Amino acid sequence: MWPRGFLSRLLLRATAGATDGQACARIHALLVKSGHASDTRLATALADAYAKSGLVAPARRVFDETPRRDLVLWSVMISCYSSHGMLHHSWALFAAMRRSAGLSGDGFTFSALLSCRAPSSSCSHHHPGILAHGLVLRLGLHLDLVVATALLDMYAKCGRVADARRVFDAMQLRNSVSWNAMIVCYGQHGGGKEALQLFVSMLRNDDGCCCRADELTLASLLSSCANMAAAYEATQLHAYALKRGLHGYLQVANALIMAYGKNGFLLQATQTFATIHNPDIVSWSSMVSSFAYLGCAKSAIRVFERMLRQGVRPDGIAFLGVLSACSHAGLIQDGLKYFLVMTKDYQIDPCPQHLACLVDLLGRAGRVQDAYNVLLNMSCQTNTDVIGAFLAACKTRGNIELAKWAADRLLCLEPNESANYLLISNAYAAAGAWTELAKVRSHMRNMCGNKVPGCSWIEVGGKVQTFVSNDISLQQSTEMRHMMDIIVIFLEKEFNEDTICKESDLISEWY
Repeated sequence: MWPRGFLSRLLLRATAGATDGQACARIHALLVKSGHASDTRLATALADAYAKSGLVAPARRVFDETPRRDLVLWSVMISCYSSHGMLHHSWALFAAMRRSAGLSGDGFTFSALLSCRAPSSSCSHHHPGILAHGLVLRLGLHLDLVVATALLDMYAKCGRVADARRVFDAMQLRNSVSWNAMIVCYGQHGGGKEALQLFVSMLRNDDGCCCRADELTLASLLSSCANMAAAYEATQLHAYALKRGLHGYLQVANALIMAYGKNGFLLQATQTFATIHNPDIVSWSSMVSSFAYLGCAKSAIRVFERMLRQGVRPDGIAFLGVLSACSHAGLIQDGLKYFLVMTKDYQIDPCPQHLACLVDLLGRAGRVQDAYNVLLNMSCQTNTDVIGAFLAACKTRGNIELAKWAADRLLCLEPNESANYLLISNAYAAAGAWTELAKVRSHMRNMCGNKVPGCSWIEVGGKVQTFVSNDISLQQSTEMRHMMDIIVIFLEKEFNEDTICKESDLISEWY
């Protein structure tokens, strides 16, 4: 007969390791043989060991075979389901606990429920955690720091940023996890400006606790700087990362490359890349995309080829960067070559963004019919990016019939998008189809109303200056227009045969 204390020590050791399912099974057999299988505390430790070993079914069997279940055992089983992304199982067990055992749950129970690593399809506005918010308030568990942070994180995963911020503001005590969760929430849902403001508040917070950003927070903030073209903030975050010693984290370095690249600081992006000892595919792809984003196609290709020589296997994002660079620079043959390498050599299925680049390349090469065949054979008529690229190719080559075909499909997909109407009307104007142009403009007024003019922006001295097309209200607008004329003349001189595809059968073998 094995003593109970010895079995407890074995279970504690198994729970600490929690990687060997066979060890859990042997301890389970010892419990049954010694007659201690019905002991609630031992059963709880065994179920926890099974859960941490990734064995959900044996953990549930231990739970079902235990006659007297306390709150700890219920919570361990709920946590087991939650940690394995079994959202509905965890909430069904919680409902059964309240119904059959009459237990309301404690902080551990609710933190496990709310932090369930559910699939993205389950993270919607119908997440059961939203309904449980009222129960958390009624039980007073919203004062629990762990529960409140889990509730905030749940709202963030569901995309309900305003609700997450309300939970954050209601917290009487915050730690680094709660601050970082709210900052990452803003960064992941397009609230880059709010994320930066919250980061400043975090650094100035006077709650009495030492709250510091970690590598995940900095990576999220830098990604927001890249999306907002906030160069000044990116350099400040870089300085903070250097001060805290966080620049050595790979995800921070990768985010820095993208932030500098999208802000036009290629030298700083290259210097950051050089500091990475073992760059991964994200590091290489970030450099390729940075060069492509700024129109440095030859540099993007050189980085991509260097990555291949280093033995790094490219993924779809890396190929998208080099294809985009070739597309924007008119390097037709290079772009088609890389597209074939991606699909033939690396067996990567092209996504709509890849196909949009391919269609743009074919259009620049004057092969609109080949681009049309790509659309038909790949069944991408449901993607507006690809159709828009094809319509732009039709505009460039003056193919009015195929432009009408693309226009019909584009308006079927997004009938209320004003940008589509402008793209279609520009294609008709380029082909001289004034009657069709008038119809599109009339239809646009009925469907979209007044269009907000598109604008561009640039950061000067820490301030963002916006401007629209033909804007003469800006200071030095005359000088800027003169500079643009010089650039156009320079580009016309730089035109070469890279925009001519000499191999007529280069792409036909693919589709």
